[in-house]
Amino acid sequence: MAEKWKHTALLVIDMQKDFVNEDGLMRVDGGKAIVPNVIQAVQLARQRGILVIWVVREHDRLGRDVEVFRRHLYGDGKLGPIVKGGLGAELVEGLVIKEGDYKLVKTRFSAFFNTHLHSFLQDAGIDSLVITGVQTPNCIRQTVFDAVALDYPSVTVIVDAAAAATPEIHAANIFDMKNVGVAAPTLQEWFEHDA
Repeated sequence: MAEKWKHTALLVIDMQKDFVNEDGLMRVDGGKAIVPNVIQAVQLARQRGILVIWVVREHDRLGRDVEVFRRHLYGDGKLGPIVKGGLGAELVEGLVIKEGDYKLVKTRFSAFFNTHLHSFLQDAGIDSLVITGVQTPNCIRQTVFDAVALDYPSVTVIVDAAAAATPEIHAANIFDMKNVGVAAPTLQEWFEHDA
């Protein structure tokens, strides 16, 4: 089974307490509901021998590496969201980085922007990406569109293991991604695919 999936990576994007938990400083309303499906997607990926890549945001306490439009949330005694080493930057309960997984830190929406993700995937022989996490119009979409621009031949978003602030925003962005050749199965459909 591992041979069949050795060119595939599962990207778990921003499943961190500040994005998902009720008291999260940047809570995505749909985030909590997808946690069980993300857990299942990770378990299935590990069973199949798929590389699991944890894509997380971690910011400087003073906000010096944050987008300009978010800098007001940091400094002057304020502890901003997803600060490196802070509780909000931790993965939500039930998600754990294990030996053999890979952690990638980003400071912008796309997992590819100013990171070494593309070269890491190329070195690992990965040409197929499966994406889960939050949130659909920002980090999911930007990562997906960059993967498409970089000519990854297979890009998949598991629709019920990804979320946005509202179901309507989620659906509209999935629609846009499907229009550029991205697959959008449910977790069950992905589980049954080539099982």
